[in-house]
Amino acid sequence: MADRVKEVAVEEAERLRNLTADAARSAAYLYPIRGIAYFLSHKSLWKPLTSQLAPTMTLGLGITTFMFVFTYIPQAAVMAFTSGPLAAITAALLVLSESSTLFTIFSKTFLIDDALVDTFDGVLLSKNTTDLVSEGRQVKAGGDPIAKLGKLVKSPLAKFTPKAMIRYVMYLPLNFIPVVGTVIFVLLQGKRAGPMAHTRYFQLKRWNKDQQQKHIEQYRGAYTGFGVAVVLLELIPLASIFFAFTNTVGAALWAADIEKQHITKEGTAPRLREQAKKAE
Repeated sequence: MADRVKEVAVEEAERLRNLTADAARSAAYLYPIRGIAYFLSHKSLWKPLTSQLAPTMTLGLGITTFMFVFTYIPQAAVMAFTSGPLAAITAALLVLSESSTLFTIFSKTFLIDDALVDTFDGVLLSKNTTDLVSEGRQVKAGGDPIAKLGKLVKSPLAKFTPKAMIRYVMYLPLNFIPVVGTVIFVLLQGKRAGPMAHTRYFQLKRWNKDQQQKHIEQYRGAYTGFGVAVVLLELIPLASIFFAFTNTVGAALWAADIEKQHITKEGTAPRLREQAKKAE
């Protein structure tokens, strides 16, 4: 039995290693960075964010404060037995992760879901993929990309599901393993977050679950790399609301590249690979 457990552990470690290598080669982790730059340079895309800024900032501050006041010390005490001198840092990262997850659940479900859809569709319009956007909403003539957005004819992005929360809770114990556990936790969260970022794209393409899964598996490494960058950015307290929008911009830029077939076999734009190599 022990040998079988060891064998499964080795196989899983090898699978994660290969997945990490594929993610690095794809350079999809740069799309969230591109999303930040594109968002800052296109003021019309700020409208959905500014319309929801006050309530979401209040929500984020409230959740983060509550979690640190009531959960940090108990978790740090437990971490002291597993992480030693790193307990304070590991516990802080865990609380930030938990706060970010709660913030994402509540904000995307009740506050910013429609605003993120507008942001995603607005970027697609700015990248001249009007036909694709027309599959999910009316598109007006003239004006900036956000002003062109008309009435939705398809329901918005998929909202939070209990299954996702259960999976998150199952992964939480990994954080009790010093350093390595936290890395694996972020990687597994990123593996899910990557495909979720393209839910709207799949919806506009009218792909069924089988078509979506085939596409995701074909570019699993790229989606994981993108997802890890998304998770790390949205772990930052208060700023996570800003990154929720810039990550959506990055996802839309990637979708536009896919739609125009400006991608490599790894599923990303060739220039991303070049940028990644220059950074090495």
